[in-house]
Amino acid sequence: MTKWIEVTLRVDGEAAEATAEVLQRYGYQGVAIEHEGIPPDKLDEDQIPPATQLAVRAYIPDDSRADEVKTKLEEALRYMSLMYPMPTPIYRMVEDTDWAEAWKVHYHPLRIGKRLVIRPLWTEVELGAGDVEVALDPGMAFGTGTHPTTQLCLEAIEALLPPGARVLDLGTGSAILAIAAAKLGATSVLALDNDPVAVDAAIKNIEQNGVSEKIVAQEGSLDTVIASARRFDVLLCNILARIIIQMCDEHLGDTIRPGGLGIFSGIILDQADDVEVALRRTGLEPYARRVQGDWVVIEARRPGE
Repeated sequence: MTKWIEVTLRVDGEAAEATAEVLQRYGYQGVAIEHEGIPPDKLDEDQIPPATQLAVRAYIPDDSRADEVKTKLEEALRYMSLMYPMPTPIYRMVEDTDWAEAWKVHYHPLRIGKRLVIRPLWTEVELGAGDVEVALDPGMAFGTGTHPTTQLCLEAIEALLPPGARVLDLGTGSAILAIAAAKLGATSVLALDNDPVAVDAAIKNIEQNGVSEKIVAQEGSLDTVIASARRFDVLLCNILARIIIQMCDEHLGDTIRPGGLGIFSGIILDQADDVEVALRRTGLEPYARRVQGDWVVIEARRPGE
C-alpha cells in the first residue's frame, strides 16, 4: 500500500502565495491553502475574522525519491527565507486510503457575505430563509472557501452578479465559484481548468448541487476561450497574480463582452498595482478593490455599452 507524506507550512497571508508556488513544484495534484485560527463560535457568523495564519499543504509520495524531494523543498525554502522568514516544514505520514481525506478535519461550514453558506458534504448546517448553500467535496482540487481569496470572490459574486449573466470561471478548481454564480442567478457558466483532477472534482460538485443544467465543466484554458470567440458577461479569475498578468498579455480582456465585468483574485496587496496596470493593458478598467488582510480582489469592467 502506497503511503504519502503530508507537508504543512504555517505562514501569514503575505507569504502564502510564494509558499504555495514552491510546494506546487513538489506536491502531488495541487496545493491546499487553508484559513486557520477561526474560533468555532465564529464559523456561522456573517463576518469571518481575518486570517492570522494560513496552512499551506501538499502531499508527496513516500517512495525512493522522497528524501530527494524533501531536500530540494527545504533548499527552496531556505532560499526564500533570505527574503522573508519561513517556517520549518512539518511532515506527517498518511496512508493511501486516507491521504485525500486527511485535510478534511480542518474544513468547516462557513457563512460568507449575506446569503452564502459553504458546507462540506460530510457536515450539516442549519440554513436560514434566503440562504444559498454550496455543498462541496473539493477532493484535492483548489477551492474550499476557507482562503481569503475565495471568500472575497464569493462576496463579489453575491454583490455584483447581474441576473441572467453568462459567466466564465477560469481556473475553476472545485467549481465553488461557478456553483455560487449558478445559484445566485447566472444563466450559464463555463468552468475551465487545465488539471483533469480538478475537472473531475468540479463535475461531481456541480452534480451534487443540482446545477448541471447551468454549468459546463471541462479541461481548458484561456486559449480555449479565445479560440472559440465566446464572450461573457462576467469573468471569474481566482488564480495567482503573476498568472493573471501573463494572461493579460494573451488577450484576457477579450473574454469579456463590452460592458462586462471581471473579478480577479489570488492577489497580494503589494501586487495589486501591477495587476491593475496589466488589466488596463488588456482593455479593462479596474474600478474597485475588496481587501481581507493581505489579500485583494480587483473588480474591473470592459468599456462599452
